[in-house]
Amino acid sequence: MQTIVYIGCNKSGTSREALSMSTAMGYYTVLLTNRKEFVKQKEEFNDVHHMVYVENLMDKEMVFTIIRELEANHKQICAVISFIDPFVSYAARISAELGMYEMSMDALAIMEEKTRFREQLKTLPVSPRFTIFHGEQSILQCINEYKAYLPLVLKSPISNGSKDVLLVETPLEFKAGLDYFNKKFPSIPILIEEYLIGPQYLIEVIVKDGQISMVAIIEQEILTGERFIITGYRFPAALENETFEDLDLAVTSIIQALELVNGTCHLEMRLINGEWKLIEINPRMSGGAMNRIIQEGTGINLVKETIKLFLGEEINLELTQRNHVYAKFLTINSRGRLIKVKGKNRAANYEGVKEVFVKPRKGAILTKPYSLGDRYAYVIASAKTPEQAKKIALSASNEIKFYLEPL
Repeated sequence: MQTIVYIGCNKSGTSREALSMSTAMGYYTVLLTNRKEFVKQKEEFNDVHHMVYVENLMDKEMVFTIIRELEANHKQICAVISFIDPFVSYAARISAELGMYEMSMDALAIMEEKTRFREQLKTLPVSPRFTIFHGEQSILQCINEYKAYLPLVLKSPISNGSKDVLLVETPLEFKAGLDYFNKKFPSIPILIEEYLIGPQYLIEVIVKDGQISMVAIIEQEILTGERFIITGYRFPAALENETFEDLDLAVTSIIQALELVNGTCHLEMRLINGEWKLIEINPRMSGGAMNRIIQEGTGINLVKETIKLFLGEEINLELTQRNHVYAKFLTINSRGRLIKVKGKNRAANYEGVKEVFVKPRKGAILTKPYSLGDRYAYVIASAKTPEQAKKIALSASNEIKFYLEPL
């Protein structure tokens, strides 16, 4: 039986959709997970044919042992895939070692670590000013050297989903940020970048045999604060022709500099005084509701096309519809234990609403947002104009109320 093995998965979002999609495509779907709660909740993964708990997913010998057992049970492994950090290049490397379709493993690995991609792209005009604090110099020396460039953004090179990304605006905040990272990641360098002010866009890219396709360009709306939490997505982004052409050139220069020939990625870029600057790049499609946003807008199921890419099949990125889509994500401003959520059905009944998703269960501890994982619900709406789509999504999202027991 033709089989796809997935390394790692989140409870929801694109990595979860990939499991359902591969099963729908007729593949025997195997999930290797390091999350014990998933094994206990197997009945909720009814689209997974076989789930295996692996304490350390980076234990390649263990992964190969599991694959050999699958093959002994007449499973034909067609691909090993991951949609989540930090397993994307690792899964691609295992696929290559098994003689399957070869992805651009080195390019994927560079994108998985922020200091690596910054160094690789530093000569390109899209690269912002940055430095890497390794800890050999003192924190005070670093602050004195770079305080003239404040405000700055501090990042862990292995962060994702806006985790461990801090905006610092004063020398005091700068010191507190460096202290925080040094304590949390004592042996990992700190990426220090200039803070760029301008509209931010997410660009979903798929590359096959060197052919670069910008599948979607989405404007992002960011919650005011130090953590860069994205609470709104507008598709398609409204760009002038010249601005779009400049973006196309910028993205092409990045993909070529990384030598990405086969693979997917998503970029976050800001438009600064008419120039595109790269904020982030990750070697996978964006998580969360991104697949549904793109599908409602274009008819393209990017999760499915990504799986086909990993299988070495031809991909189809032909638009079958053109709609405006807006996704509103909800956060809360206090910490507490979830008692109940009301309004989901009312929100879903709004004309134009395509999906309403509430993530936490009763009893979960909710908090104000420190990362994208602290967004607790979303509403996706589609309409013929961007204004209509946003109005519907915002109105529907106002129906959703979280009731918390304070802690």
